[in-house]
Amino acid sequence: MKNYLKTKILFLIVALCSAATMAQNGNVSGTISDENGIYVPGASVMITSLKKGAVTDFDGHFSLVDIPVGTYELKITYLGYADSKQSVTVSANNTTAVSIYLQPKSVELDGVEVMGYGLGSQAKALNTQKNNLNITNVVSTDQIGKFPDANIGDAVKRISGITMQVDQGEARNIIIRGLSPQLNSVTLNGSRIPSAEGDNRNVQMDLIPADMIQTIEVSKAITPDMDADALGGSVNLITRTSPQGFRLSATAGSGLNFITDKAIINGSFLVGDRSKDGKFGYMLSASYNNSDFGSDNVEADWTDEFEYYTGVDDVEGEPILNQVDVDPYTKEFQQREYLVQRIRRSFSANMDYKFDVNNTVFLKTIYNWRDDRENRFRLSSEILDAEDIQLQDFTVTNGMLTRFPAEVARETKGGINNSRNKNRRLEDQRMQNYSLGGKHLWGDLKVDWLTSFAKASEERLNERYLVYATEYSILNDNSNTKFPIMTAENVNDAALDNFEYDEITEENQFTKEEDFNAFVNFQLPSNIFGQGDGAVKFGARARLKTKLRDNNFFEFDLEDAYPTLSTTRTNNLSDTDFLAGSKYKIGSFTSQDWLGDLNLVDGESVPDEFLRENYNVDENVFAGYVMTNQKLSKKLDVLVGLRLESTKITATGNRIADEENLEGEITEESSYTNVMPGVHFKYAISNATILRFAWTNTLARPNYADLVPSVDVISGDEAIVLGNPKLDATTAMNFDVMAEHYFANVGLLSGGVFYKDIDNFIYTFVGETIDDTYGADTSGFDVYQPLNGEGASIFGAEFAFQRQLDFLPGFAKDLSVYLNYTYISSSADGIINEDGDERENVDLPNTTPNTFNASLAYNTKRFSARLSSNFSDSYIDELGGNEFEDRYYDKQFFLDFNATYKVNSNLSIYADLNNITDQPLRYFQGVKNRTQQVEYYGQRLTFGLKYDLFKK
Repeated sequence: MKNYLKTKILFLIVALCSAATMAQNGNVSGTISDENGIYVPGASVMITSLKKGAVTDFDGHFSLVDIPVGTYELKITYLGYADSKQSVTVSANNTTAVSIYLQPKSVELDGVEVMGYGLGSQAKALNTQKNNLNITNVVSTDQIGKFPDANIGDAVKRISGITMQVDQGEARNIIIRGLSPQLNSVTLNGSRIPSAEGDNRNVQMDLIPADMIQTIEVSKAITPDMDADALGGSVNLITRTSPQGFRLSATAGSGLNFITDKAIINGSFLVGDRSKDGKFGYMLSASYNNSDFGSDNVEADWTDEFEYYTGVDDVEGEPILNQVDVDPYTKEFQQREYLVQRIRRSFSANMDYKFDVNNTVFLKTIYNWRDDRENRFRLSSEILDAEDIQLQDFTVTNGMLTRFPAEVARETKGGINNSRNKNRRLEDQRMQNYSLGGKHLWGDLKVDWLTSFAKASEERLNERYLVYATEYSILNDNSNTKFPIMTAENVNDAALDNFEYDEITEENQFTKEEDFNAFVNFQLPSNIFGQGDGAVKFGARARLKTKLRDNNFFEFDLEDAYPTLSTTRTNNLSDTDFLAGSKYKIGSFTSQDWLGDLNLVDGESVPDEFLRENYNVDENVFAGYVMTNQKLSKKLDVLVGLRLESTKITATGNRIADEENLEGEITEESSYTNVMPGVHFKYAISNATILRFAWTNTLARPNYADLVPSVDVISGDEAIVLGNPKLDATTAMNFDVMAEHYFANVGLLSGGVFYKDIDNFIYTFVGETIDDTYGADTSGFDVYQPLNGEGASIFGAEFAFQRQLDFLPGFAKDLSVYLNYTYISSSADGIINEDGDERENVDLPNTTPNTFNASLAYNTKRFSARLSSNFSDSYIDELGGNEFEDRYYDKQFFLDFNATYKVNSNLSIYADLNNITDQPLRYFQGVKNRTQQVEYYGQRLTFGLKYDLFKK
């Protein structure tokens, strides 16, 4: 039966190709470029007399098929550029090639000519957005350059409805329309980017330099020819393509991280050209960024329970504990000092070859490599177990637990002393992608295909932790819950001689994800309703993915050689400029250089530190789709289609007893199929005003680590951690309505609403066992397992406005504004608390209620400046066993400034100042004032030179 279907499909394709070849009409194919010879996407190309048209793709290419023999006038319209017309002659069974250059236009207001400087990049983005059938936001690389963003994550957060989770002061994980990173997809030239993270699918956006990307396209309502795993939305990063003529661009700069007063070094270049016969084109580019920075961190863990020891039960022999009512207090406190060197490198080589006007093949490659070298110094204090606390050991004042005994530890984190690690933990993270594809025109049949191999990896070798610990009475100050602190009651107790050897460990971690993609698309002209342009498109995709995590962990005994902290070489790291407050004095730690020089041998493996984390997952996705876009009337377009995706997963994990005993591997298979229809309407109220509606169906696959069938019984903590290979994919039915008005001077006013009905969202259940299913004496153990919730819903609204204020007098006419705002409201059902009861009035985790971007820019022929802000509201990051334990990601407000001065047409000077507000990363527990973590990064200043040379 399968072979029969394959034969029928092949026959259909051959028949379509043959029919197309026999047609006696011709085609027109070509490229549209700007005044510098740079391809422009989103240009509208029309033969008005035939009601036939096309829109240029991201390479500035278009094709008009099935054109009757004759001579016609092409009309090219492009927002911000003067309309262009060109005559073409079409002959039978031939494709006429054209190459058209656009010229920017000025806007005349009340007899005064107003020039829009620096609007070319904005025009590219808005034209593409305007002519797309689905709801998208587009940002071009030149527009990215107007914001002070080093990586693509910081650039993406400027787009309407997008915010980012931050890591070490840089935007890392993308949130679209308030939905968590694992619910969104990130692709490179249409192929899914693999993730180097071990426990989730998140793509590290801070790995990719902003200047390596030509265009960012965010699809908020996907079409059937796109991967369906984009519940929140899909971000497609499009790399640079070869130019029409020679292009050379270079950047060289430096700067300063204020938190460390260390220098920043950055540079980039690109060079591209096309052969004299126009057949071969290439673009080579590279980027380098070296930054020495760090962060100042305070963390706390809160509880509202307190017990102390009063004696031993005469009958049972068990300790008797007395419970005291107290206000919430920090049972654990940490102060951390991070020192980080981040080196980001990227290399790209893109080539294309035009065999003739109908056939082009291309190769796109990119290699991103980031080294993160890190030292961390951690001072931690944790209350002793209740059995070790007696009445005289603690003090309660007005319901606040202000004094108690604690275990206090000083930890140095580092790595070995070699040319790579340099006494630091080295996180070697890489992402590479190699894509070979083609575009063909066979009669009136358009075919495009692509195969790609992508790999992401993270390797952390010889990561060392040295801990010295002691016990003493601490003063617990929770009077300011935003900035809690623990200090020694007797300062002499904190002497280095009192800190005794606890442990030294060395860990090796390796994670990789390999992804093979292949897809093919076919498109034929279709005019079902007789209103002009239409097409039928169908295709198939295969995505074969492997995810591997392989860690190990060793412990060494150096107690006899280095019994106390004072027997090591130490550094005092207390800093009066500690960004969380001068009251935090972190004190002395073992030097990272001393730790790196240690010769560690004969280590003992510690299985409970890595066995659960190790796994192997294979995920194969096969998809097919069919869709058509048709004109129902002169103003109304419709796109309707269906996508089918079949997923098969094989996951292997470990069964672990008593934390360290490997009982064996567990392998389980699962599969599911999703059928996802979709409809998009686009109604042109006028040439400048568009109304859109979309009904789509999407999904989000579970994180790999959640799918692993692992069982980890941790007897010491009376806990059991389970995987769940039976997890269902999260699915959503989505409704979108959007209105857009495009200004003639290259601007936009848009607003819309959206609704998502979500099934089977995934959360971590926290509960208790009621029997000995997982081994003897495991009844009553805490259980942690990912589960599917019943359902959730999201309602949202978004607004965007951008334009030059050319209606204002004097210098103000050169001002422009950029604003966007997104609001969402969510609710989730089926979340069970630690007592087994369903929780009510719970927001869907990782959904941000309010986000906005705003910037004010000033542009003249030579000088431009921009003040940019980005805000995201607080939201639930992780559900606990109850409301008190819920963890929230706090609101953020970033303010950045950048300026550029053009020395001449090729050379510019730039300066950027980031994080003017010194915005920290902050989590809180339960209520806003209860800090769980706060981490400061300080400001960053960069400056340098940019050189651009264009030759058509």
